[in-house]
Amino acid sequence: MPANLPPQYIELEKRYREAKEPEERLLLLKELLAIIPKHKGTEKLQADLKRKISKLGDQLQSRKGSGRRTAPYRVESEGAARVALVGEPNSGKSSILAALTNASPQVASYPFTTQLPQPGMMPYQDIQIQLVDLPPICPDYREPWIFDLIRGSDLLLLIVDLGEPAVEQVRYLLQELEGMRIAKPSLLVGNKVDLDKGEGRLLKEAYDQSIPVFFVSALRGEGMDGLPERIFLNLNLVRVYSKIPGKKPDMDQPFVFPQGTTVLEVAMAIHKEVAAKFRYARIWGEGKPEGIMIPTDYQVKDGDILEIHHS
Repeated sequence: MPANLPPQYIELEKRYREAKEPEERLLLLKELLAIIPKHKGTEKLQADLKRKISKLGDQLQSRKGSGRRTAPYRVESEGAARVALVGEPNSGKSSILAALTNASPQVASYPFTTQLPQPGMMPYQDIQIQLVDLPPICPDYREPWIFDLIRGSDLLLLIVDLGEPAVEQVRYLLQELEGMRIAKPSLLVGNKVDLDKGEGRLLKEAYDQSIPVFFVSALRGEGMDGLPERIFLNLNLVRVYSKIPGKKPDMDQPFVFPQGTTVLEVAMAIHKEVAAKFRYARIWGEGKPEGIMIPTDYQVKDGDILEIHHS
């Protein structure tokens, strides 16, 4: 084996030998090629990796052409919304996922620790929001399925390392998303604020008018308590609670809708027959007279309690 191979290379090589699916094997080969030290002692190994990548890529392309290939990695949507964690290598995506959810991703100081999509559920008050940590986006890592998962998300957390040039990281991520024709609501998360030497100020100056910016340190916990609320607010969702006439409202399991949803649309979501026989609704909520009658085109607000009357 060539000298000076880093520990992460040896670990990835072990995973490659154990991998069963060809898509995963190709992914690991590309990661190995990306992190292998580039010197004379590894030239033969580099050539061998490139040969394997080419051969396996041709095999997968052949499968795709025959119509038998399906999306290699799928994540079933759960909770009120899906949020994709997008960033370059070592931006701290996995640390943020581990801090906010019940997931246990591998966290390490070397790049490409995340190889497959890693979902986790983030509690926010009385709802659950799905976070999906994705493999890093960089020139050596352009798997189409990563962008498919991004397209299926409701919000993107664009995570950048404040210990490195942050504006350049954002510029690159936005360029990649634009190149794939992806336009999604986003929240810029400047991670490693404890290492910030002015990058955060530059980030806000460059993007705060177009993309909200929030600073955290996943390692030290700074700002992490406030991140779930910022995620919820940027999802533009409202929670609506139902109330049966003459009974107390159900405050345990809210219905979740996009902002701008009307009372009639809420009724339709609860049950089509209810909507067809809809007569009127009463509402309880902050700053509202209790039980006031509202029109069908009223747009519900977060925390509203609805009592729907039908024939």
